Amino acid sequence: MAKLCGPDSVRTLGEWEADAVRMAAELRDRGVRRSTRVLLKSENSAGYATALLALMHLGASIVLIDHQERAETTTRLIDQARVEFCVAGDETVLPALEVPCYTTYELQLYSAGRSATAADLDVQPWRELPDGLVMFSSGSTGVPKAIVKTGGSFLDNLRRNLEQVGHVESDVLVPLLPFSHQYGLSMVLIAWLARCSLVVAPYRRLDHALRMAGRCGATVFDATPATYRSMLNIARQRPELLRVLAESRMLCSGAAPLDPGLSERYTEETGHCLLDSYGSTELGNVAFATLDNPVACGRAVEGVRLAVVDDEGAELPAGEAGEVLVDTPDIMTGYLGEDGEIEPAAKGWYRSGDLGRLTEDGSLCILGRKRAVHRMGYTLYPEMIERRLAEAGCVAKIIAIPNERIGSELIAFVQDDEARGLDHWRAVARAALADYEVPGRMAVVESFPLNGNGKPDSKRLAELAASV
Repeated sequence: MAKLCGPDSVRTLGEWEADAVRMAAELRDRGVRRSTRVLLKSENSAGYATALLALMHLGASIVLIDHQERAETTTRLIDQARVEFCVAGDETVLPALEVPCYTTYELQLYSAGRSATAADLDVQPWRELPDGLVMFSSGSTGVPKAIVKTGGSFLDNLRRNLEQVGHVESDVLVPLLPFSHQYGLSMVLIAWLARCSLVVAPYRRLDHALRMAGRCGATVFDATPATYRSMLNIARQRPELLRVLAESRMLCSGAAPLDPGLSERYTEETGHCLLDSYGSTELGNVAFATLDNPVACGRAVEGVRLAVVDDEGAELPAGEAGEVLVDTPDIMTGYLGEDGEIEPAAKGWYRSGDLGRLTEDGSLCILGRKRAVHRMGYTLYPEMIERRLAEAGCVAKIIAIPNERIGSELIAFVQDDEARGLDHWRAVARAALADYEVPGRMAVVESFPLNGNGKPDSKRLAELAASV
């Protein structure tokens, strides 16, 4: 029987849905109506998952913000989105708000005595809402944008996702991701759509998360490459935790570029390669490697088209690198303007800003962001340099800063928990790269700083580059 498993509670799928209907009734009594914009800001919890379904049942416009977002930013986003109510986790620190705010705990407490069944749950009104979901991009390439989607387009995209990846009712999903972002939210609702079990594990304490996953019989993990690297380091020291990974069915990765060397180490130690994926908050989930096609990011899901074009927009043949274009029925409604109104997005081919290439069978290989810098008369793409370094066994992030003499200076941060030293990594870089690509400065770090979505924090690395 499918379950929602939290650190201190276990609910069947039907009980989870009935809880959501009861919580929705409590929120309705407090003034939440269809199309009301409600902020949901909380750490991952069973209460978060219940509040999410409750707001969907009400047909509310759900505004998601990372629970670690600063108070001043939260206030600004509440004003921008014209939020009327706030639902927060018990641990969430919020600024003084002019809108009513309720915790998931008190909503669960006060709704417990109400009568409801799972059959009462109805998300059709939410599916039809133009602004059913408002999410914020990670901000890894600039200022975070408020991205608006219909509930229907989001759920339809997840249907395509689960059908390609192959989630089944007997699965036990363990997403080690924040639920407030595209990837984590997808896994919560995929569990609900696939009628399988969901484990709400403490993803910031990976040793605890792995133990909990083992107790719950985990079959599918989803996490960022940085999390997989940390998990492997922990599990190597504790054979019982390595077995939890080895006994799973799928290890799925996303949200950031996957180091091929990391996937190879997982194959050696667990018998499973890491299955990569591609998507974005604007586009939803686009392409997935699968058990029967574990190639790069796999093929596009049903109904989604991919193309790779050159700088003039001409389509390139398989094997040639260019900008990735995506045509998906699941594209966002638009961006949320500063006045709270939706700025509609154009339909059709969407320029992703990512460099990639397609294989002969249509599998997508992402090479990095299309952020060109000029150095010594050459046009370079830092993330393509990172990829070549990764193929040579060097996990690095490249920061480019302006330099009047050569155009751009490249600073490389190398992640190495074995502390092999700069001389070692300089030799690797010189062997793997052309002379004009070799970073002028390098620094070895135990781990990269990460943003709220689990991606390497380029802004923080740029700040650190000044001291290298």
